[in-house]
Amino acid sequence: MSIGSRATAPLATAGKLFAFGTDVLLAVFRGPFQLREFIQQAWFIASVTIIPIALVAIPFGAVVALQTGSLVQQFGAQSFVGSAAVLAVLREAAPIATALLVAGAGGSAIAADLGARKIREELDAMMVLGIDPIQRLVVPRVLACMLVAVFLNGLVSVVGVLGGYIFNVMMQGGTPGAYLASFTALAQTPDLYQGMAKALVFGLIAAIVSTYMGMHADGGPQGVGQAVMESVVITFLLLFLANFVMSALYFQLVPAKAL
Repeated sequence: MSIGSRATAPLATAGKLFAFGTDVLLAVFRGPFQLREFIQQAWFIASVTIIPIALVAIPFGAVVALQTGSLVQQFGAQSFVGSAAVLAVLREAAPIATALLVAGAGGSAIAADLGARKIREELDAMMVLGIDPIQRLVVPRVLACMLVAVFLNGLVSVVGVLGGYIFNVMMQGGTPGAYLASFTALAQTPDLYQGMAKALVFGLIAAIVSTYMGMHADGGPQGVGQAVMESVVITFLLLFLANFVMSALYFQLVPAKAL
């Protein structure tokens, strides 16, 4: 491979990934919808992510509460510890934690499954029979990943806020009444909507990347392992980029709540 080909390879991959995502989004509106496959994939993704996300949510919320609580106390605004912790969890911590677990556990499993089907030539056999693999296999996995990401984001938000409450009261000397009363001081309903929208988009990105890498795996079992690793790395990079863009747009469109 020449130096020029190596330099343009990432751009070519990005273009193919964007084209694949467009095909998937168009296939969502074409029938028939594979309801059984969708339910099975949603259950599978939830089963491999629910326990890790529950274990991660408590320390994640505690760390956010400790960091924001210490920072707010330095400014002499102890009464806003609850609001700062809730905003940090709802806006950033919960969607990011959900995305990392969905991409790391669910996305890698999807890439491995489709990669194994690819090297066994099952995808080629489906196309010979006139069955669209994107419609039959990819669309249910993408929608299932998005749905599970939204529900897991809600779980992380609730557990993270509770963990922050417990650690603030126990380790930082906060009072339960002040923590709960400050919830509405800075937080607002659009903050919750933003977190849900982030989880939805992050689930879409994780599913698109993992299905694309799985369906384009080659080179036998080693190629499947390479595709799984690449899907996780690419997903993480895109997630942080999407998080920055969505946060910047949110702060431009939604004004901060006045005290």
